[in-house]
Amino acid sequence: MRTAIDTSVLVDVLVDDARHGPAAARAIREAYDAGALLACEVVWSEVRGVLSDEVTFRRSMEVLGVGFDALYREAAELAGLLWRDYHRNRRSQAAPRRRMVADFLVGAHAMRRADRLLTRDRGFYRDVFEGLQIIEP
Repeated sequence: MRTAIDTSVLVDVLVDDARHGPAAARAIREAYDAGALLACEVVWSEVRGVLSDEVTFRRSMEVLGVGFDALYREAAELAGLLWRDYHRNRRSQAAPRRRMVADFLVGAHAMRRADRLLTRDRGFYRDVFEGLQIIEP
């Protein structure tokens, strides 16, 4: 079982978030026990930006058992198409929620390179990435 992991879950653990950290840690441990944990370049970059130095970052990812897994063309193209459609479909709404393409890259990576996605942002991913198994802490 390959589980792609979203930034929010990793950050909850790495900054010891009082509200979400304990559940995120349990979910990461369960996903790790079930198979591989994967992070695409978007997640990798976002998590690196949160931690103070490279040694801490690399050690943290290693301890958590998270491996770097690159996006491929198919996932990048899927992300672009879904991002375009998402924003086209929301133009008629009074206050559409803007989503960055990074969210779509994370979801498309999970669709094409993993069996499921571990994330706190389940509503968005369930709505946009139909058929993607979502695991939430």
